[in-house]
Amino acid sequence: MKNSIMLVEDDEKSALWTQRFLEDCDFDVSCFTLATDAISTLKVKKFDLLLLDLNLPDSNGFEVLKSIRNQVSIPVIVLSAESDTRTKVQAFKLGANDYMVKPYDLEELEARIWAAFGKNSMIKSVNIFEIQNDTIIFNGISLVLTPVEFDIFKVLISNKNTTVSRDNLCQNLSSISSQRSLDHHIKNLRKKIEDNASNHKYLKTVYGVGYVLTF
Repeated sequence: MKNSIMLVEDDEKSALWTQRFLEDCDFDVSCFTLATDAISTLKVKKFDLLLLDLNLPDSNGFEVLKSIRNQVSIPVIVLSAESDTRTKVQAFKLGANDYMVKPYDLEELEARIWAAFGKNSMIKSVNIFEIQNDTIIFNGISLVLTPVEFDIFKVLISNKNTTVSRDNLCQNLSSISSQRSLDHHIKNLRKKIEDNASNHKYLKTVYGVGYVLTF
């Protein structure tokens, strides 16, 4: 039976990426955006772990922790953009088992989940990107790419974790007319795979050289 996880997160994009990744790791994930819905559901349904954002539209994660700590026994990992020590200490005092600062690494999150279960050896390696029948698969989901974007991605995947120069991409892909055109396509690709506009996790720029796809 799969471990069940409640994810309380009002950022739709962040929630979707986290849910997809954890489901690929064989977890059963249920998403909630409101603190009130999370609290009422926890009273009637059992979950194995709670992933809790602190900044919610109807309340905050601290109120969720206060409401459940005397009613439900469940490991809690707080996910928050707040990185100050005072906020972290307050979360732990209210019953949090762990605390991760956004933007967080999904593989690290998986590791911390298994650690919360006391099952570090269960960590599963996930092949984030792969090519299947002229389609790029990202976390089990087919990406909707233009022909040019697909050509670029195919080169980057075949050179995984190796920097590919901009000159190399422009010279070897006839569909790219200039370096400016390449940069435009890279920008659009990032919109489809990155969950943080300022912190590129997968498609990174090696300044003065080119691009590298890391996973």
